[in-house]
Amino acid sequence: MCARIKEPFEYTNRQDFHEKLVEWIGDVLYDLLPEHGYEIRDEQIFTAFQIADAFCGKKTHLAEAGLGTGKTFAYLLSAIPYARFRKKPVVIACATTALQEQLAGDKGDIKTLFKLLGLDIDSRMAKDPHQYICDEKASEFIADIGEKSDELEAWMSTTILGERSEIPTIPDHIWKKISWDESMSCETCDNRGYCKLMKAREAYRMAGDLIIVDHETFFQDLWSREERIADDKLPILPNYSAVIFDEGHKVLLPAAMKAGHQINQEEIQNMITSFEEIQGVRYSLGAITIALEKISGEFFMNLSQSLIKAESTERLSIRCSDTLLKSADAFRKALDHLLLELQIEQELYINSLSTTQIQVFEGLIERTIFALNRFIKNNGTNVITWVDAKDGAFWVVPRNLSDLLNSHLFTKGLPVVFTSATLSNEGNFDYMIRTFGLKNPSKSSVGSPFEIEDKVVVDLSQVTIETKDNVKKRIEKMVSLLNKNEGRALVLANSLKEVQKIRKKLEGYQFPFTILWEDKADRGYLLRKFKEDEISVLIGANFWEGIDVPGDALTLVIIWQLPFPALDPLIEAQRNDALAQGLDPVTTVDYAEMGLKLKQGCGRLIRSKEDKGAIIFLDAVKGTDWEKVVMGALPTGAGIKK
Repeated sequence: MCARIKEPFEYTNRQDFHEKLVEWIGDVLYDLLPEHGYEIRDEQIFTAFQIADAFCGKKTHLAEAGLGTGKTFAYLLSAIPYARFRKKPVVIACATTALQEQLAGDKGDIKTLFKLLGLDIDSRMAKDPHQYICDEKASEFIADIGEKSDELEAWMSTTILGERSEIPTIPDHIWKKISWDESMSCETCDNRGYCKLMKAREAYRMAGDLIIVDHETFFQDLWSREERIADDKLPILPNYSAVIFDEGHKVLLPAAMKAGHQINQEEIQNMITSFEEIQGVRYSLGAITIALEKISGEFFMNLSQSLIKAESTERLSIRCSDTLLKSADAFRKALDHLLLELQIEQELYINSLSTTQIQVFEGLIERTIFALNRFIKNNGTNVITWVDAKDGAFWVVPRNLSDLLNSHLFTKGLPVVFTSATLSNEGNFDYMIRTFGLKNPSKSSVGSPFEIEDKVVVDLSQVTIETKDNVKKRIEKMVSLLNKNEGRALVLANSLKEVQKIRKKLEGYQFPFTILWEDKADRGYLLRKFKEDEISVLIGANFWEGIDVPGDALTLVIIWQLPFPALDPLIEAQRNDALAQGLDPVTTVDYAEMGLKLKQGCGRLIRSKEDKGAIIFLDAVKGTDWEKVVMGALPTGAGIKK
């Protein structure tokens, strides 16, 4: 823990701490920061006081704060004093690594704020374990890497933490061979306690004030914490006094994925191939390997035939059947047999496979058996399953995520704060409360402090219910809008398939500006080009959030399609839960999900107080059942043309 120059303020007891915290926050936001050129923002001050009350009352709080509010400073002003009061760090869980760096980097918000306050702050990043090299794997496999092996060996001789960001030119497929993964048994490793990942963990374990972690690593710790402690192992994160979820609307997917397990056909096949290549393999090991190849192939074939096709989701739903369940059971039994043979191999025939290889395979087999057991139990009714559209991995996730969150986090007596610009629909937080299974959370909601009046026009008049299916007419309207605005536009569709349809319809048109298509290049590259080429147009389905393009490069947002949720298994589980509670799944799930995503999309237009422009809908709104939801997602104060 760092040596602290001074405390933010003095206090004598818990009640006094609460009173002095509120007083100190007021002094900082009303007096100190304005002395350094920061604006007094009523929205920021209100949010900061609400978060302070949540910390001191150990509440779960939903803090919705619009763009430009300064919500980061608002929660940091409670987090630091509370960490010191409780003598345990506060965890800030971020949606991306980029946000971690934005918070905790050398020029990040934490150092900026507390330099102004004259405080030394001990904040450290806890990154995804997959970002670190595994010494054991690297020493074994580096000779097989090829052209990059010399570069890697030189780096490994100098690196202290072995973090991938130090050597960014190494491609994914090579990094995967030498980086940490769940299949390795760290407890039996010769480098246990001395490897790069352990050094990284030792570094952030000593944090006195803040631990800045990604959502995935937070939930990896949360779900494994009690089991690791019971097994006399250190949890991934040290004990903490509170949790803040930055971009809290993105919590569900990482929570689900870290609670679940995946089965990857490529990994299974690579393991089988390794066994087949063993010279003089024992008959029993060879026989089960041959059987497993056939049985696993049948399972993945049945899985492929059970998929429910959908256009705009990365997670393909599965139609569960007796055939699929029987092939899953046969797959599980074959893996059980193989695991027994591997244990014999390790005890009696160790020379045929290295200890590291056996550990990798045992970990893979055990995880796969666990996932199959979950899937088979009660005919799959207790789990959410899907197939990843990108890599074909089969995911098995517990259905009771809200119950897990309650038992592992919300009932532990810790302050838990969700922050985001989109947590409610018109101030109604019911969707988020139901999704996370929250019990009587406190809530606060403020809009953006930017003056929207006379800066944003919203046009809902271009398309009616009667004309929404006339694609030709909609295309002509879009062409006219883009030419009139001289580019500088973001066009938002709801699926890559729809983006491809738009491109096909525009083939005969000529434009005096560049059109950037999401499915034609890397997303990061497209965003850079969009910012650099000020009159370009970006058309995509996955740019509803995460785009920050202030200035004249973006003055028009076209909503080609409203972002209704696709046939996604996580959304389908929420629909079923709503039905079980006697609620209408369309209005309580589909409309709510659409409204939150639309609010994010509209938020792409105004990124600074100087920005201005228009949001134009080419999908029907007026007179529809969802008109009220759309109206509630629009920027407050915008001029609206119906």
